[in-house]
Amino acid sequence: MEQVLATTLRSAAPLVLVAMAGVFAFRAGIFHLGLEGLMISGAFTTVAIGDATGSVELGILAAIGVCMTLSAVYWWVIGPLGANVIIAGLGLTSIGLGGTAFALGAIFDIRGSMFTDVVLPRPVRGATSGAGVIISEHSILVWITPLIVLVAWIVLRRSRFGLRLAAVGEYPFAARSAGVNPSIVRLQALLISGALCALGGAELSVGTLRNFTENMTNGRGFIAFVAVIFGAWHPIGAALAGLFFGFADAIGIQSQINITERVPREFVLMIPFVLTIFAVWLGGLWRRRTLEAEAGYAELREPDY
Repeated sequence: MEQVLATTLRSAAPLVLVAMAGVFAFRAGIFHLGLEGLMISGAFTTVAIGDATGSVELGILAAIGVCMTLSAVYWWVIGPLGANVIIAGLGLTSIGLGGTAFALGAIFDIRGSMFTDVVLPRPVRGATSGAGVIISEHSILVWITPLIVLVAWIVLRRSRFGLRLAAVGEYPFAARSAGVNPSIVRLQALLISGALCALGGAELSVGTLRNFTENMTNGRGFIAFVAVIFGAWHPIGAALAGLFFGFADAIGIQSQINITERVPREFVLMIPFVLTIFAVWLGGLWRRRTLEAEAGYAELREPDY
C-alpha cells in the first residue's frame, strides 16, 4: 500500500502541474493542446541547462523562460495571426517533441536518453518504512504542488485577474466593452501556463527521474488536458482528476511488478489509458457546461478588432 501511494504521488505531480496550466488557458477560452510540447520542452531544458551549470535551480528557471517564450509565440500565432487554436496547439506539441529530440542529437550528440547528476532536493532521505518512505521518495516540488493548486484557486476564483480571465473566456465581447483587452489577458494566461508546464516537465525529468528521454512525456500533456475537462475546468477538480490518473498509472506500474505472468504485459500497460478514455466519456456527459467557455474560443476564430 505504501508503494502504491508513493507511486501515485510521483505520477500525479507532473499531471497536476500541467493540468493547472490547462485550467488557466481554458479559463481564457483556449483549448490548449500544446501542453505536451511545453512539458517536454521544460523537461529537456531543465536537464540540459542544469547539467551544464550544475544547478537544478538554474535549469528550472531556464525551462520556465523557454516555455514562456514558446507560449508567447503560441499566443501570437492564434491571436494576431488568427490561426486555428487547435491546429496551432498540435503544431506546438510537434515542435516540442521533434525539437527536443533533434536538440539532443545536435547539441549533445546523444540519441535516446541523456542522464544528469542534478536532482530536485528531497525533504527526507534514508527512510525505509512507514510514512517516511512516501516522503523520502519524492522531490520538494511534489509537496509544493498542493500549494500551487491552492494559489491557482485563489487567483482564479478570488482575484481581479481571475474575474477578468473568466470574462474573457466566457463573454469576451462584454469584457471588451468593459475596457478589458482580451488579447492581453489571454497572453497573461498563456505565460502562466508555460511556467506551470515547465515545472511539470522539471518534476518529470529531475524529480521523478534523473534523465531526459526522447518522448518521455508519453502523452502526459494530453492526459493533463483530459484532467482539465474531467475536472470541469476548476483547479481543485482538475487536481483531483490528475490524482486519479496518477493512481491509474500507479496501478499499472505495481501490476507489472506483482501480477502473474499469465496476464499479458500489454493488458497491464493499457490500464491507465483505458481509465483515461472512461474519464473522457464521463467528461462528455458534462458537455453542456462547456458552451459558455466556447464563446471565448469562438472569438479566436474571428479578427480581433
